[in-house]
Amino acid sequence: MNVNLYQKYKKEVVPALKKELGLKSVMQAPKITRIVINAGVGRFIKDAGYIENVEKTLQKITGQKPVRTKAKKAISNFKIRQGQEIGVMVTLHGVRMYQFLEKLINVSFARIRDFRGVSDKSFDAQGNYTLGLKENTAFPEVKTGEVDKMHGLEIIINTSAKNRAAGKALLSHLGFPFIK
Repeated sequence: MNVNLYQKYKKEVVPALKKELGLKSVMQAPKITRIVINAGVGRFIKDAGYIENVEKTLQKITGQKPVRTKAKKAISNFKIRQGQEIGVMVTLHGVRMYQFLEKLINVSFARIRDFRGVSDKSFDAQGNYTLGLKENTAFPEVKTGEVDKMHGLEIIINTSAKNRAAGKALLSHLGFPFIK
């Protein structure tokens, strides 16, 4: 898979953003800085095989080795001790980031049941976008028969945008299917 999305960003998106946001230079145009994919193990925290399963799934999806995240403090109500492994995350930059984004937009969204678009309310004040997926089978690398326990994912797209409007404009031009 070549990086068509990056070429599209350079040739089409930057000039469109420059015109839409009234920017003087192409260097002012917002860009995606990184993508963080995060999966918490939640109620299966005692099952050691489950966290390895989640790790393998994230590695298949991203093509990069995930990092296990640990609890910063103990929470007795959730039976979590400080230092306990509670999740898995991957941070993508550069070519892999654009490949993942292209796969997410063109393939994964189409595989989600009853998909009507993503909400435009998930932007923070700095123009970063957070998206949650309930199941990992939306990605083509994950075969439905191989999965013994489904798990969700959280995808955080960090941008260099200064505000919500600039962040939404960037993702809209890249082809994100926002609900009208």
